[in-house]
Amino acid sequence: MKVELDNIHKVFESKIRLGIMSALLVNESLDFTALKEFLEVTDGNLATHLKTLQKNGFITIKKRFLDNKPNTQYAISKEGRLAFTAHLNALEALLKQLK
Repeated sequence: MKVELDNIHKVFESKIRLGIMSALLVNESLDFTALKEFLEVTDGNLATHLKTLQKNGFITIKKRFLDNKPNTQYAISKEGRLAFTAHLNALEALLKQLK
């Protein structure tokens, strides 16, 4: 049995990055605080993982002010949606092969 791993992305192996991408896949966008609370991680940990996803072109970042306070919104990019969906499909196919 040949296991196909071509669409499994190393970037998504992290539990936190997997959580970020999952949350952004089902939401138009989320701000830093919402992601932090949802994933129950520290500011620094979340920031590091967000930078990795941004560097790979999988998320977009929009900075703005709400009530004179800085607010950063994160959204999944078109490339991110395609890559993450391919990753999930590859994982599903792998699990089916292993049954």
